[in-house]
Formats: sequence, structure tokens, C-alpha cells
Amino acid sequence: MAITLNNGFQMPIIGLGVWRLEKKAIKDLIIESIKIGFRHFDCASDYKNEAEVGEALCEAIKTGLVKREELFITTKLWNTDHGHVVEACKHSLKKLQLDYLDLYLVHFPISIRHTGIGTTGSPLDEDGVLDIETNISLETTWHAMEDLVSMGLVRSIGISNYDIFLTRDCLAYSKIKPAVNQIETHHYFQRESLVKFCQKHGICVTAHTPLGGADANTKRFGTVSCLDDPILKGIAEKYKKTVAQIVLRWGIQRNTVVIPKTSKFERLKENFKVLEFELAKEDMDVIQAIDKNYRSNIQPAKFWGIDLYA
Repeated sequence: MAITLNNGFQMPIIGLGVWRLEKKAIKDLIIESIKIGFRHFDCASDYKNEAEVGEALCEAIKTGLVKREELFITTKLWNTDHGHVVEACKHSLKKLQLDYLDLYLVHFPISIRHTGIGTTGSPLDEDGVLDIETNISLETTWHAMEDLVSMGLVRSIGISNYDIFLTRDCLAYSKIKPAVNQIETHHYFQRESLVKFCQKHGICVTAHTPLGGADANTKRFGTVSCLDDPILKGIAEKYKKTVAQIVLRWGIQRNTVVIPKTSKFERLKENFKVLEFELAKEDMDVIQAIDKNYRSNIQPAKFWGIDLYA
């Protein structure tokens, strides 16, 4: 099951996110996920595990488990490399052991002081606030992203963590329209206006944190688990599915790509089985009604001394 992007390429509607996965576990996890049926893997330079992902992909391809053209590999440009887009992309390709990327995203709509290709730091100034660059515009960054397409390094380019206004601006100055906007969106943070705006203008929305982060974000950011909702538990019981499966299926049926992260083999299988059932319209409507406008992930002020969303 896939979504056709605005350039004609197919993007699998469910993928495996590799943020915060332990390096030593990645190889076995990716090999197993490919055996289950996953073909879409969401990476980033800042996740600091591209090399391990690359080793797993290389083995899977060399052993005939999967062909390169069957895979959809995403990675992202980090904030410190907005002035070094081509070099950063090539660095990621080398680590991933790939000749091209299926999708390359601008990870955040912000450029910060360059610390060296591949270092992916978040340098702070003397006041303990993120050291933001003011001489590189998002438009300049985007045109460098477009060059990657003409160079054959990437097939599709997109944005991540862009709001409506930044997305609108990107549409205005782009020669190659963004194929994807990857944002936090889940049942407690539905962002219907942004999702509909993107879809109206031919931009596929990928939902990172599609489960609301659950226990992992509770520990990291101090947010509540979004899977403990009694309404969701009731719907899960009705369909004889897990709450996570219900939430992922809801995301798919609103035509967003979902990239749940898990380090457990049994959860991989559960997540992929969301392609095997469908939620009734009345249950989709019930889930839509529990939106709390509650962001559970990416709390920059906690680490960067600045609230990007203020």
C-alpha cells in the first residue's frame, strides 16, 4: 500500500522510524522488518545511526532478501548543514551505502552554526540559546536541495516540521515542489488545518510520532502517554486489535504516511498488520473528536533554550 507523490514516485504508507534505536540492535531489526514486509525506512543524520542502517541494508540487498529498487529510504539534512547541502547529502549516502536517496528532507526550518559535516550538533551561544545562523535563508537551502535532484543524488525532496506559513512560502519559491512534509501528528495532535493544506497542494504528510510517543516520550519529554485513552481502548476491543494498531490505522485512513518506531520484533509484526483491516467511518469520527492539540514530541525549548513553536 503506497501513496503516489507529486513527482510520480511511490512511497509506502507505513515505514519503520529509526530514531533512538540502539546501534547494536539495528541490523537484526531491519533485516527482520524486511522479512515481515517493510520497505520504507526513515532515517536522519541527527539520529547518529545511518552507518548501522547502511550495513543492514547492504546485507539485505547482497543476500537477495530485497532489491534496492524495492526500498524507500529517507534521511534528513541537519540544522548545522544548511550551507553545505550537497556535502551533507553525500555524507549520508556514504554511510547508508546507497547511490541515491528516495527522499531527502530539511529536518527543521532553521539553520544553526555549522560544526562540520556529519557532526549534527546543536551549538548554543554564550547565553545558552541555540546559535542560529542569520545569513542562510530557507529559500537558499531549498534551492540547494533542488540541485540534489538534478545531480541524481535524490529522487524526491521535502520538508519536515514546517507549519502552514513556511510550507506556503516553500511552495512559492520552489522550482521543485516539496513532495513530503514530515510533522508530528497523531490522535492527540491532529493538526487538521496543516494536514489538509499540504494535501490540497499535493504534499504528502508523513506522521512522525504517529502513536503520540507513548512511554518513550513520557521519559524523554515528560509528556503523557497518548495510548492510555479509554475511548481508544474501547475501539481496540471492538476490533480485537491493540490501541497502537487502531491509532496507526486511523493515520493511514486519513491519507498520512506513518513511521512508527519500535525495537521489538513482535511490535514490528503488529504494526505491519494494520494493512489488514479498516476502521468504520463512525470510529474514524470518534477518534477525530479526541484531538487535544497536544504536542508530545520535539520540545526544543527543553534542549535548545528556544521555543521554535512560540
